[in-house]
Formats: sequence, C-alpha cells, structure tokens
Amino acid sequence: MQGFLHFLDGISRTTGSLTRWLALGMLLAQFLIVIARYVFGLSSIAAQESVLYMHSAMFMLGAGYTLLMDGHVRVDIFYDKLGSLGKNRIDLLGHLCLLMPAMVMVIYYSWPAVANSWKILEGPISVGGIKAVFLLKSLIPAFCILVLLQSLACVLRILLGGERANG
Repeated sequence: MQGFLHFLDGISRTTGSLTRWLALGMLLAQFLIVIARYVFGLSSIAAQESVLYMHSAMFMLGAGYTLLMDGHVRVDIFYDKLGSLGKNRIDLLGHLCLLMPAMVMVIYYSWPAVANSWKILEGPISVGGIKAVFLLKSLIPAFCILVLLQSLACVLRILLGGERANG
C-alpha cells in the first residue's frame, strides 16, 4: 500500500514540479508583451492569451500538488486546536463528503462542454487568439482527476494511520 501511496504522491509531485515553470513562463511572456507594446508598438492577442493559458494551467494542474503540501486555504477556527485524531476525522470527512463528491460532479457536468470543444476543435477566445480553447477546457477534468488522486492518497494515508506526505 505504501508503494501505491508513493505512486499517487509522485503524480502530484511531478505535476507540481512541471507546473511551477509556468510561473517563470508567465513572467517572461508578460515582460516581452510589455516591451513589444511600449517599446516597439507591437501587440499580439495570441501572446496575451498565452499568459492566460499558462496561468490557468499552473493553477489547475498544480492543485493536486498544493493538496499534497497541505497548502490550500482552510478556515481552521477549531482545527488548529485539535489533536491528530480530531484533525484526521475532519480531514477524512472533508475528503469523502466534500472534496471527492465535488470533483466528481465537476467532471460530470463539465464533460459535455469539454467533449464538444474537442469535437469541433474550438477556436480562439478572441479574434487573433490561440486556436486551442479545447486544450484550455481540458484543464477542467485534468484538475479534477489530479485532485481526486491526491485526495485518495490523503484518505488512504489517514485510514492507514500514516504521517502526512508533506512532513
């Protein structure tokens, strides 16, 4: 079972390691867009949309890694004062009753739009933009799957009485 948990955590770690480079890509792209616009008087809608695509990918694909690192925002009025048993109960309840069902519902309700977008190879958001909105929409189920896999790892870790993966 530890090997399976390590595999699930590995998916999140790998995805997180790859998506962090999108932050640098966004920075460089935005810098070049500003230089091109204000120094050379050039503008490109596709270049501007590339920042949107990278931003979307970074957050959607990095969500599982953030869950692995316990970095998501939570309201912990009582949580912080609880012992490990209380925290595990709240985490288990949250994963099984809130997070996992929500991800399944998002996949279920977004799938027709994503499938249709692929069927027609949906074009740019704006005229002159990137001709790959179908890829952007594909981030929705990818986000859900990555979060579901990491949530499963968290649930199994709680049930097995193991330590949190992030330390």
